[in-house]
Amino acid sequence: MGYLSAEDLLAGGSTTHDVEIPSEVLSPRGGGFASAKIKMRPLTVKDIQKLTKAAKDNDSLLSILMVKEALVAPSLSFEQVHGLHTGLARFLLDEVHRISGLTLEDQSLADAVQAPLAKACFVLAKEFGWSPQEVGDLTMGQILFYLEMLRRNKAEVAA
Repeated sequence: MGYLSAEDLLAGGSTTHDVEIPSEVLSPRGGGFASAKIKMRPLTVKDIQKLTKAAKDNDSLLSILMVKEALVAPSLSFEQVHGLHTGLARFLLDEVHRISGLTLEDQSLADAVQAPLAKACFVLAKEFGWSPQEVGDLTMGQILFYLEMLRRNKAEVAA
């Protein structure tokens, strides 16, 4: 197994994903909408930190900001995202979590991310020699992957 470069590690934060929204999510009462696609991008560490700070412990505001930040096409304003029906907003938030590598159950995102995220950023910067900017551009999925790589490498060295 070869080593990845910093460019390889950071590439995931700039990718986009086509997300299909089922017709029953678009129009729960059967308004005649067919399934449709949108384009989303994964959230980076920098995004999560910025959004968590902006939401100030308001989980519903954090959810709206996460969806707004991740939507690439169509691009929606805060007011437009806030005006989405609940089922669609929840579906989009679940997709943001999925493409960003976030899988949280019964926890506040802000509580789950703050302290461990700061520690993870410090460890990655130290181990790989990355700048705060480089670490901040990683997605949550990438951070978890690289931390697991470090853990396995240390276990192999100890064995």
